Amino acid sequence: MANSNNYWTTKHEDGWAVKREGNDRATSVHTTQAEAWAEARQRARGSKGEAFLQGENGQIRERNTYGSDPFPPKG
Repeated sequence: MANSNNYWTTKHEDGWAVKREGNDRATSVHTTQAEAWAEARQRARGSKGEAFLQGENGQIRERNTYGSDPFPPKG
C-alpha cells in the first residue's frame, strides 16, 4: 500500500523527478539529481514521511526517514 507521505527521486526524461508515492505524475522535475534529492527530503520532512533516492539503474541509493522513526532502533 502506498504511503502518500513518502517521496521518491527518480530518473526522468527531462532530468530528475520528485514523485509522491502513489502518484503517476511527477511533483517536480529538476536538472540535477542533487536538486531533486534536496526537494524530496524537504517534502518528506514536512509530511513526516520518507525520502527515497534511486540511482540511474533504479536501485535505492539512499533513504531518509522523518517523523515516527523508532528510537532506539529495533535489532
